[in-house]
Amino acid sequence: MRKLLVLLATACALCAAAPNQPQVGPWGVHLEYIDPSVASGQDFFAHANGQWLKTAEIPPDRPFAGAGLEVSKLNEERMKQIVGGLHATADPSSEEGKLRNLYDAFTDEARIEARDLGPVARDLERIAALNTHEDVAKEIADPALPLDGPFGWGIGADDKDPDAYVVRFGQSGLGLPDRDYYLKEDQALAATRDAYKKYLAQMLSFSGVKAPEPRAAAIYDLEHALAEVSWPAADRREAEKTYNPMTVPELSKLAPDYPWAASLSAAGVPLKSPRGDRVVIVGENTAFPALAKVFAQTPVPVWRDYLTVRTLHGFAAYLPRRIDDADFAMYGTQLQGRTKKLDRATRGARLLDGRMGEALGKIYVAKFFPPEAKAKVQILVQNLLQAYREDLTSLDWMTAETRQKALEKLGHFTVKVAYPDHWRDYAALEIKRDDLVGDVKRSNVFEWDRQVKRIDEKVDRTEWGMTPPTVNAYYNPSANEIVFPAGILQPPYFDPAADDAVNYGAIGSVIGHEISHGFDDQGSKYDGLGVMRMWWTEADRKSFDERTTALAQQYDTYEPLPGLHVNGRLTLGENIADLAGVTIARKAYHLSLAGKEPPVLDGFTGDQRFYLAFAQSWRSKHKDENMRQRVLSNPHSPPAFRVNGVVRNDDGWYAAFPEIKPTDAYYLPPERRVRLW
Repeated sequence: MRKLLVLLATACALCAAAPNQPQVGPWGVHLEYIDPSVASGQDFFAHANGQWLKTAEIPPDRPFAGAGLEVSKLNEERMKQIVGGLHATADPSSEEGKLRNLYDAFTDEARIEARDLGPVARDLERIAALNTHEDVAKEIADPALPLDGPFGWGIGADDKDPDAYVVRFGQSGLGLPDRDYYLKEDQALAATRDAYKKYLAQMLSFSGVKAPEPRAAAIYDLEHALAEVSWPAADRREAEKTYNPMTVPELSKLAPDYPWAASLSAAGVPLKSPRGDRVVIVGENTAFPALAKVFAQTPVPVWRDYLTVRTLHGFAAYLPRRIDDADFAMYGTQLQGRTKKLDRATRGARLLDGRMGEALGKIYVAKFFPPEAKAKVQILVQNLLQAYREDLTSLDWMTAETRQKALEKLGHFTVKVAYPDHWRDYAALEIKRDDLVGDVKRSNVFEWDRQVKRIDEKVDRTEWGMTPPTVNAYYNPSANEIVFPAGILQPPYFDPAADDAVNYGAIGSVIGHEISHGFDDQGSKYDGLGVMRMWWTEADRKSFDERTTALAQQYDTYEPLPGLHVNGRLTLGENIADLAGVTIARKAYHLSLAGKEPPVLDGFTGDQRFYLAFAQSWRSKHKDENMRQRVLSNPHSPPAFRVNGVVRNDDGWYAAFPEIKPTDAYYLPPERRVRLW
């Protein structure tokens, strides 16, 4: 406890030293967004954000509006500012020169139009000449191309040997976001399917196909067949179900209708490792034989058409406007509700972040994230970890044996804040000002080769999975690490000048959320060293699963669009982390008070400010198309339920807002509240 109070005192001193006033006045929460006409217990999300929700408009080039978008747009402007400062005369082999040339190549629309389909002509010709199924599989495996097939794959840490890299295979091949888009009976989804069929025909026509509708129908039928035998999204979350190690020869026996060895070789992955036949991890193992059979039974000409569409889709942003516009009409408008593309400059900045993210990020943090800001956040993270430690020692449903192992896991957490300690080297990446599609291909190969070259080496645990400007955070179970890029460490999520209750409610809940992923329904299957193994007692695991099942059942009842319900199993891990994150963040806030009563500001107590900040951090409004896509395929619940679904299970919320009544919509009696941490 004493150590925690010292850390918190230091954090408060650092915040007090900040010369500026809170960016959101007067103490960090938008008071003007609160809607007193909506009772807290009726809809706390609308209570905290209601006045904003009444007037907010979603920009035509975005699928949603809200706090997250505001920070993202700020970061986009900062990235464009960085681009503006890059010297056109910089050495083209330097990182600055490569960033500048890649951006200029992307924004040179006149040149893109003039070259027409020339940059992908050889790819389309090669696809048109494919003769066998093995040819198709090898083309799909070409790391330069943005192609897809019945199986997707990548290289990552082995869940049961996290110091070793391994190739992981999973189901794939769908042009729509999820199998439900093909299989679910729903009027809106039926309209999306019709639009997708027209899109397939349009893309084929761009490649020179006459009367493309029958061939487009064959592509759709192929994807529908893949969807029918694919696993539902919720099943794909199960860590132990999707961990099926086998050698390449064993994989060939499991799914003999796919040329696995030829595919791996085409991608440059050695079939042998220092230990013998290369071991790979198969995800949805029971689907693999059927997916391979669909592959083999589909005629090669259909696969040629499928790959033609995938090529144009994957390179659409770098091809003439007619291709880009058609792709946007499907994936931007039909699936997300956007009516306008992002401006080219913003898309160019995003391209740099995606292709050379750490080169751009290095400049970003130097300009916009001083070292002292990183130090402040690191202290706050330690505060949350200490609060979690104290909570684990007092849980009434966990036995001493499991508690000790949970504390050991917490003690092994690695924390990464703002930006990497070691930056990625882009010296081997070739960027040409006059070859945009070639730049993208070389970028694809550069990243893939980087991973393949180290496949038999020890895992690099210093590596980051997000770039510094990213407005997000993550937990990596195989490394037992929590990562917070610089992009999210700014208002309204984190403001050193804001009230402590606000910072704990906003960024504190995010930090608590990521810590809690180490103890959610899937993260809890990994130990402190990142090894997937069962470290719970049978009784404790049963108690935990009973609680989380009850939480999933609650979320199953939420209906963000008429007839469309949240999938409680698909979103369970995120819902657990949301609930535990808020609970722990509030405990950390209370510990920071060291027994003192926080001041009342503008009539709001400390706990009320905490919960309002939490609710406003999720302030957002989504277009229906985007909401539908999110509910069907995203493991995160819609923002309104990330607030209301959490607070109704939190005893602290009821204490903070005593006006909540049993008749309120989100009131839960004490015996029905899910308490985890």
